[in-house]
Amino acid sequence: MLILAKAIIALMIGFILSVIFGFFFIPFLKKMNVRQKVSPFLALHKKKDGTPTMGGLIFIVPTLLTVLILLLFHKIEFTENLFIVLFVFISYAILGFLDDFLIIKRGNNEGLSVLQKLFGQLFIAVIFFYIFIHNGNDPVLNIHTLGIKINMGWFHGIFLLFVLVASSNAVNLTDGLDGLAGGLSLIAFLAFGLITWNSTWVTGTADIAIFCFILVGSLLGFLFYNTHPAKVFMGDTGSLSLGATLATVAIITNHEVTLIIVAGVFIIETLSSIIQWIAIKKFKRKAFLMAPLHHHFEKLGWSETDIVKTFWVVGFILSMGGIIFGVWL
Repeated sequence: MLILAKAIIALMIGFILSVIFGFFFIPFLKKMNVRQKVSPFLALHKKKDGTPTMGGLIFIVPTLLTVLILLLFHKIEFTENLFIVLFVFISYAILGFLDDFLIIKRGNNEGLSVLQKLFGQLFIAVIFFYIFIHNGNDPVLNIHTLGIKINMGWFHGIFLLFVLVASSNAVNLTDGLDGLAGGLSLIAFLAFGLITWNSTWVTGTADIAIFCFILVGSLLGFLFYNTHPAKVFMGDTGSLSLGATLATVAIITNHEVTLIIVAGVFIIETLSSIIQWIAIKKFKRKAFLMAPLHHHFEKLGWSETDIVKTFWVVGFILSMGGIIFGVWL
């Protein structure tokens, strides 16, 4: 009962602070003219031009503030694993903020170059891997559900870097419709909060689980402003941070395989972009009307809200499957 109470309180605090922060922060963004320039390739989204961006701070700041409050009142412990999660959460948010800042400053959709962003992601991932190994973790892929342990040696480092960078970019690609990435992230972190709490072989899992529930509450508050019609976009500030943090929680709890299930929609969205790129480059034709996949459905005539609701449902089903795989089996 204490566990359930902690989870609900953490979620509630995150939600309340997020709603309050967003209420004051969105007018500030408008006043500072921090607005999104819609790509000319997205004619259907032209009406969204000028919507405030950098809204990821609406769930990032309340989440960090709630964690600080719980630490000060000794409701959670500041373990090394929690430090790793917070480090990635903040670092990728800063990288995304820099990208959003340059986009706003230049008045177009050109922030950091692809190489600059990738270098930044890899740099943070390398620091994460160093801390992860220094914390006493072995270079082993441990699939607890199946009782499989694979000693990957030096390749484990490359594998973890790939998981971290791929996950951050996957959420970033999915952030294209009102409430889509935010809702899917909420569902994914809710699932991983439950999965983490049951990963008792890892130090500080209860504290990481509480972090996940805080973030779920903050994301719920963010969706109050981000669902259609969106009053604010999360920007790279939010999407890069969410994807990388989700991967970090999965890595720390030895649930990298479970991540494939829980983050299934993000992966499908990414694969659709990769397939589209290969089809155009190699075969001079499109595999989809437009990529990522959510834009393909838009071109088919689906309404934005119908696409988002459908993707949320698929994400929920996959997350429940991830919980079954990661906890019950």
